[in-house]
Amino acid sequence: MPKAIIFDASTLISFAMNGLFDEIVKLKENFDGKFIITKEVKGEIIDRPLTIKRFELEALRLKGLFDDNILEPPLSLGVKDSEVTSRSAELLDIANATFEANGRKMHIVDMGEVSCLALSQILNKQGVKNVIAVDERTARMLVEKPENLEKLFEKKLHTKVRSNLNNFNFFKEFKIIRSTELVYLAYKKGLVHLKNGQVLDALLYALKFKGCSISDEEIREIEKLN
Repeated sequence: MPKAIIFDASTLISFAMNGLFDEIVKLKENFDGKFIITKEVKGEIIDRPLTIKRFELEALRLKGLFDDNILEPPLSLGVKDSEVTSRSAELLDIANATFEANGRKMHIVDMGEVSCLALSQILNKQGVKNVIAVDERTARMLVEKPENLEKLFEKKLHTKVRSNLNNFNFFKEFKIIRSTELVYLAYKKGLVHLKNGQVLDALLYALKFKGCSISDEEIREIEKLN
């Protein structure tokens, strides 16, 4: 069975905003598996941005990765878009009914992020090893530390937030990585063009300031691995 990294829009946008297209290609060439984007994510990073002048160049370059099969659709693993979309709708309803503030359910995630979870769930059932690359904080915390989201929302909204703890169980099975972990792997494998001793620090902070939710402490922990 092949392995797969399922990319959310947030991670690919982090790479694109920092011009790290060559690193994506090199990582794919050194990965014994597939880089997958769902139809929903493709819409977020390619189809819609191609119609917006501000984002057109990055969208064209990401489209090039898709056209060259660096990024591939779920069908490359035998999964139909309709199957992903159907399961995504179910998970979206669950996720957006997990937290409540002022008597109203909180909309916390959209179809793009949830489509990655849905595809991962389908691949898990097929025995395909996979991880989801997500830089967006809410989706990542929903998987890794949903209990911390309640505190985060209360701090942000200045009001009491209630959690449906039973819903947490729907998001336990997923494995998450961020663009920073992928860049670290690229650096360790010698896939980064720049060879200056500061390049790892520069890459990690570039991703932090342009898209990736990561703390200074987490960056220091990654750098200690070097």
